[in-house]
Amino acid sequence: MKIEVRDVPPRAAWALEQTGVHPLLARLYAARGVTSAAELDDGLARLLPPADLKGAQAAAVLLADAIAAGKRLCIVADYDCDGATACAVGLRGLRLLGARHVDYLVPDRVVDGYGLTPPIAERVAARGADLLITVDNGIASVEGVARARQLGLQVLVTDHHLPGAELPRADVIVNPNQPGCAFASKALAGVGVMFYVLLALRAELRRRGVFSATHQPRLDSLLPLVALGTVADVVPLDANNRRLVAQGLARIRAGQLPAGLDALFSIAGRAAPKATTFDFGFALGPRINAAGRLADMTLGIELLLSDDAARADELARQLDAINRERREIEGGMREQAMQIAEGLIDVTQEPPPALAVFDPDFHEGVVGIVAARLKDRWHRPAFVFAASGAPGREHELKGSGRSIAGFHLRDALDLLAKRHPGVLLRFGGHAMAAGCTIAEDQFERLRAGAAGHRRRMAGRRHPDAAPAHRRPAACAVPPPRRGRHPARRRLGPGLCAAAVQRRTGSHQSAPGRRAAPGAEAAPSGPAGRRHLVRPHRAAARPRPAGLPVGGRRMAGRAPRAAAGGGAGRLTGPAAPARMTVCPAVI
Repeated sequence: MKIEVRDVPPRAAWALEQTGVHPLLARLYAARGVTSAAELDDGLARLLPPADLKGAQAAAVLLADAIAAGKRLCIVADYDCDGATACAVGLRGLRLLGARHVDYLVPDRVVDGYGLTPPIAERVAARGADLLITVDNGIASVEGVARARQLGLQVLVTDHHLPGAELPRADVIVNPNQPGCAFASKALAGVGVMFYVLLALRAELRRRGVFSATHQPRLDSLLPLVALGTVADVVPLDANNRRLVAQGLARIRAGQLPAGLDALFSIAGRAAPKATTFDFGFALGPRINAAGRLADMTLGIELLLSDDAARADELARQLDAINRERREIEGGMREQAMQIAEGLIDVTQEPPPALAVFDPDFHEGVVGIVAARLKDRWHRPAFVFAASGAPGREHELKGSGRSIAGFHLRDALDLLAKRHPGVLLRFGGHAMAAGCTIAEDQFERLRAGAAGHRRRMAGRRHPDAAPAHRRPAACAVPPPRRGRHPARRRLGPGLCAAAVQRRTGSHQSAPGRRAAPGAEAAPSGPAGRRHLVRPHRAAARPRPAGLPVGGRRMAGRAPRAAAGGGAGRLTGPAAPARMTVCPAVI
């Protein structure tokens, strides 16, 4: 298990306490970026309005016209959980809003590759579609969109990935990260973008008199799928995403979920009435992702579309079997990748700035998972490559990378492409995860280029980035010193709180003794993260100055006493600490 240290902004925690939030919860919320009590309201009324999302209104008009004209719509999905849920949300939502001819197509990871390519556009046209809709892809599909337009298709791109230097010439683009979009939540997942398009479409149909405010389809039935895709794609849970996830979880716990999700909960051994985000990220999401990694994501999408319990159970069992196979393949690849990476590392020196490994036997459907394991092990940006299995592309390598805080992976690939033209054939992604395709003979150039860019970045690392020194694999923070945490009790997943029980005597602070400046909170690393100070009972007798909690005097250590002999405090403005939280992530 990885333990991550989070900063607790004193002012934010204090402001939350003043609104009546419990002090412990105030610190938990502040550590997650919550700055006001209003952000804790997860009601649907607090969702950001669709009108703020650039392109959503134009997409609504395009879809409303297509529905009114009886045109054929085809959704081109991605082959991960976000893409599968976005496709299912789009299909279910469009049918609820009156679309009579809606189909979908999902590319094959090995044969087709990622995104809307010219061959995919040709297959959509061959199905007789009039309007092509991308979900969780398309923002980088310049050639694919151009080919679709040549074939007479209208194109609506819905995506959340970062755009490149050139945008596709689609009829409409909906992406919170496109230039000129003022939508406050840049972390919206692909399924969230599609959900917002449906909200805008329903509003447009109300304006046209198709529905009224009292008689309109309820799109909140789609929120369980939105919540699953949002968590599975590991996007930041900002205020807007928290509301989407919270509302989806509430409906699942109330039994308002599709038969496919219910079957997934059952086959994974999880209880839907007690659903948590852990179930999404570690039970349901991996089983859906397994279909796109080793088989055909059509299985996952059909499961999410199914309302028949027997059919859903059959599909869930197939996905579970594929996921078990994925685990076996991943286990072998992980061991092999670790051995290759260890061969690149001199034990007498620091690990290289970035890791890139390749083996001809690697399976391209699992390279992303293995890259994440390498990143966790050495705390370095890591890429894992496998030979392409696509016909005619036998000399290409497909890679997937995972990054660390402070190192934007997609931007690094963009810079690499500019400084070393010809190395990257295709690339795209996010700050923390990205993918690329290279020629096999360019692997060493990519490895050297990535390491060089990371080395240059190391000198100007973001102040919030994690330290660059090597860390233990199992824990990202050093263990506590003896005597500093006499007892612990579990308060919940990922949370440890030091029990506020101390002996009297030499372990107590002298009443009224003032701590030396900076003695109440010590940085825990180069990033300057602070440990919360433990509370103290009323002292029974003074403790000799400079004597630490463990009972041994340490030179240069100021006493950790709080003014007034009451609760200890964080150094900084107005942050009364009533309980000590371990420097574990909360």
